[in-house]
Amino acid sequence: MTLRILELCRKAGITQTELAERIGLSRVGLSKAINGNPTVGTLEKIANALDVELWELFTSSTDNSNFMALIKDGDSYYYALTLAELENIVEKLKKVED
Repeated sequence: MTLRILELCRKAGITQTELAERIGLSRVGLSKAINGNPTVGTLEKIANALDVELWELFTSSTDNSNFMALIKDGDSYYYALTLAELENIVEKLKKVED
């Protein structure tokens, strides 16, 4: 499950720290939750913060393309494994500039 949540974070263009802040946990608390036995409530918060359905936290990605993009913006790095992820990152960075 950890890998899927991290994959969804990348897809959403957010870091694990940002996800933790969105759901009211520390980064360490989030890590413990997703590597341990998270409650349904915590999983619902994660799904809501990532704008996905709860079941999507448990499914694996079916996109096995060879696409990868690495973006550096200031001190932050982002990487995308799909064109859609790249587009999400670009949109997020555009919003920051405005």
